[in-house]
Amino acid sequence: MNRREAILAASVGGVLALFAGLYALNVVIFQPVRELDKQIAGAREKIAKIQTERRTYFSAEDRLKTVTGRTFADTVDQASARSGEMLTQQILAAGLAETAFNRTPFGPRTLRGANEIGWTVQGTGSLSNVVNLVFLLNESPWLHRTEGLSVGSGEVPGIVRVNFRYLTLVIDPAPDVVRTNLVAKLGLDSPRRHLLNGIVSRDILRPYIRRPPPTVPGQTPASASKRNLPPGPENFRVVSLSEWQGRPEIHVRDLSAQKTMLFKPGDELAGGIIVMVDYRPMPKPGNSLLQSFSRLILKIGDEFWAIERGRTLADKRKLSTDELPPTLTRSR
Repeated sequence: MNRREAILAASVGGVLALFAGLYALNVVIFQPVRELDKQIAGAREKIAKIQTERRTYFSAEDRLKTVTGRTFADTVDQASARSGEMLTQQILAAGLAETAFNRTPFGPRTLRGANEIGWTVQGTGSLSNVVNLVFLLNESPWLHRTEGLSVGSGEVPGIVRVNFRYLTLVIDPAPDVVRTNLVAKLGLDSPRRHLLNGIVSRDILRPYIRRPPPTVPGQTPASASKRNLPPGPENFRVVSLSEWQGRPEIHVRDLSAQKTMLFKPGDELAGGIIVMVDYRPMPKPGNSLLQSFSRLILKIGDEFWAIERGRTLADKRKLSTDELPPTLTRSR
């Protein structure tokens, strides 16, 4: 081998040795370092995830404690009693009579992490006071939901019927919290309550009343017989179907003259003869979700007609054979 070949062989050997050294350096030093970097990055990602979950947990715990502080109690029985007491206080604060309202307990219904309880509320009162009650319940600081609100005209002008369901939660299991006596931020004297005055001033729930016919000169209201009702059956509302000493009494309110007339079975009314008062609970006409507990039954010709309590004479409806009381079915 000459000198030139020796130099070339040495150069090639040096290059190979250099590559071998770099490969060894990569295997021994750089590759473990890269693996270590990956492990460090993975650990940092896990730590960040754990920290995020920890912050989320404590944030959720704080929110749960805040929500639990707005509940009535930690047990179903205590929460039911306290929510019922609160409803009574709100009814009185709204200017309504406690005796005019029925409250039926609802629940408990098991949910994930809580039990749902509540009250089904029905009652009557002036439109202004009913609006007060709805406003107070809406502004109540206690954890609640009001659903199924239904407001309709009552038996006499100015009085409305209200139905709704008041629901709340009992957290299970509940965190340890210190409950305080919650106070609503807004009361009946707040500007937000005054925004609802248009509902009362316009009396939007009052049914349409036809203008009464002109008065005949020389005729006084007392001169007309109460059995000869003037035209306009929508002016006369059946306001009471009661019993006195075992005999039904029918009270009909003249909405134009603002007076109440008394009828009994056998009297003429609305073009027919009063046959009886039916006290069977039946679905309310036009709304099968509600119950009607009494109705007046008339016989017009060979057909029987019914007028529900609270409806006008214009709302009479023909009864089918299946809707007749058993006593009338047997007598046919």
